[in-house]
Amino acid sequence: MSKSALRRRAKEARHWLFEACFPLWSERGISESGLFREMLSLDHMPVAEEFTRVRVQARQTFVFAQAALLGWKPDTARDLVEQGVRTLSGLARREDGLVGHSIKADASGFADDRPDLYDLAFTLYALAVSSQALEDGSGAIASARALLDALDRRLKDRTNGGYAETLPPPSRRSQNPHMHLLEASLALHRADPEGGHLARATHLITLFHEKFTAGPGGLLGEVFAPDWSEGPGDAARIVEPGHQFEWVWLLNTYAEAIGEPMAPIAGRLYSFAASTLDEDGRALLEVSREGIPHDAGQRSWSQSEALKAHLVMLEMTNDDAIAAAACQSFDILMDEHLTPEGGWIEQYDGDGHIVSTTMPASTGYHVALAFSELIRVMDA
Repeated sequence: MSKSALRRRAKEARHWLFEACFPLWSERGISESGLFREMLSLDHMPVAEEFTRVRVQARQTFVFAQAALLGWKPDTARDLVEQGVRTLSGLARREDGLVGHSIKADASGFADDRPDLYDLAFTLYALAVSSQALEDGSGAIASARALLDALDRRLKDRTNGGYAETLPPPSRRSQNPHMHLLEASLALHRADPEGGHLARATHLITLFHEKFTAGPGGLLGEVFAPDWSEGPGDAARIVEPGHQFEWVWLLNTYAEAIGEPMAPIAGRLYSFAASTLDEDGRALLEVSREGIPHDAGQRSWSQSEALKAHLVMLEMTNDDAIAAAACQSFDILMDEHLTPEGGWIEQYDGDGHIVSTTMPASTGYHVALAFSELIRVMDA
């Protein structure tokens, strides 16, 4: 019964994407300058803004590449993807080949040209998926390869492993941008199998096993010292269930890429994160390594990552209880976070009050990917 209920929800997800989300953001989420908007208001209207982040250009390019792959308005989707690729390959690039952090809203240049590994990872991810969505993706792949050359030349940490999150290198390290660089590397491997991207993915997986999960309980840490040793105070004690879930999906994607079973640690991360869900199945923002809530607020991205992880485990086990958990995560997204018009309420506090004052465009990446996975797994 749970799997048939989940299949109905997959059809609902497809309908929401095609009839609400993609139309809203293609019509109101693009500025007069041709850039993707940073946000909409809570009543789904454009908001005056001075800049937009490069990661938003990348995430929205991904969203419309995903729309194209799902079959939504092919001509419209293709035009938006090509527009995004042009921005990511041109306006967003620094002279040294890296991408900057934000662009002026009138597309006249950078608002902030500092490089950020998080922005770079999403640029690579968008280019990889765009190359699959476009009939001739060679331009996107060439752009990605040039960016990777700059990444290795300017940001690679040859002493401690991984990459500098910014320039100059920061005084603390973060797993989050490395996680998204892994996601990008795996997408590039699918799009460009001869490009050597799997080697970079393997390096990041090794960093995950040896550094990111070296703390108490073998859970995924968030912030570390420059040499990837344990950080001070809360940096070592607090973890994010949403990221534990997200790595389950990535570990499975990597396992499929190399043709081996998923690493056993994925089960530990999944079990821990699932144990921290509230009584209605909501993923909380932060908990201690003992599973005690530290920030009981909820964001839509965390619910999306919970849904993806449930789907991974469902494919492995065919367990009705996991299908029911996936239904819960979907219902929380639909009933509490997503709007019928195609937008979202991104964040609630621990008491269930709305924190969001706008609809950040960056949320669309999480929801579109999670719903695409639901549609795929349930063959909807």
